[in-house]
Amino acid sequence: MTTNEVTIPDQITVRVLKYDGSEYRRWKATLAQQDESLIVLDGEFANEVRHHLLGNISRGTRTIEYYWLDRWYNIFRFLESDGSTRLYYCNVNMQPEISRRILSYIDLDMDILVHPDFSYQVLDLEEFETNAARYGYTDQVKRQAHKALAELISMIETRHFPFG
Repeated sequence: MTTNEVTIPDQITVRVLKYDGSEYRRWKATLAQQDESLIVLDGEFANEVRHHLLGNISRGTRTIEYYWLDRWYNIFRFLESDGSTRLYYCNVNMQPEISRRILSYIDLDMDILVHPDFSYQVLDLEEFETNAARYGYTDQVKRQAHKALAELISMIETRHFPFG
């Protein structure tokens, strides 16, 4: 499905789901761009968050969020207060869906943390395996997730949009 077939509202709620459909996270964002299957949102943290790898994420921290309706990942660009890139955080997930004012996706637990110098760390592979067993990911879902991870790594290493 392309965004030409979907009208995206200016204000949208993002919902992150686990494989069983239970909600994991939720936040509001503003549509910044839509082009073919790409949707770019401008988000802002409503509350302060402490993350074991990202450190303290202050209330008001902005993110530029890149979603493709035909890809199994999304990319978050965390911004410093001056607008420079703090880091990128990539999520492997099932293709997002849009219904009314809600963009939702199923998080498959594998992530990549990308530093401003484009060095990166693949995260949560053990969590992926644990949840694949817990929720019963199909073989196709597991293959697609690993394919998405490889595509993200290639994008980072070649500085393909939105990296670089």
